[in-house]
Amino acid sequence: MSILVYHGAADTVRKPLASYGRPDLDFGQGFYVTTLRCQAERWAQIVNLRLLRGTPCLNIYEIDIERIHQAYRCLHFETYNRDWLDFIVHSRKGLRPWQEYDFVEGGVANDRVVDTVESYIAGTMPAEIALEQLAQHQPNNQMCLLNQHLIDECLHFKECLSLSIVQKGGRL
Repeated sequence: MSILVYHGAADTVRKPLASYGRPDLDFGQGFYVTTLRCQAERWAQIVNLRLLRGTPCLNIYEIDIERIHQAYRCLHFETYNRDWLDFIVHSRKGLRPWQEYDFVEGGVANDRVVDTVESYIAGTMPAEIALEQLAQHQPNNQMCLLNQHLIDECLHFKECLSLSIVQKGGRL
């Protein structure tokens, strides 16, 4: 079964690389996509504002989820729970829990929940309180493709759409 996924960027990304990202991101060093178009569009705007160049781009792909689940090592987080929190914390601390997997999917530690995650990492919030706060949020979606062979086999570029630029000071 194939589904559409999106990647927001400042450029067209026809041939994604698993090794391009930073190793201390939520789900590790890989190529990130989402099933949520609006989330990818927002990220494209953020990247464009940070780089101050180019045009925000929405890259659209088809991904063979069934093949991924059959042939690759996968981890899926349904909710913001203790397993998700520990995985994010370990990734951000450089412990690389993602190295055991080819594909990780779950919620993003974005502006809705990042303060909770950072307070927990800093030791200023116990796990129980962090989990209570996280439980108030519905997870959005991110997929991290950690294996280049998986990307080459299961992710197929469809098109790239140029987005209108949101001016600095505009709400994202």
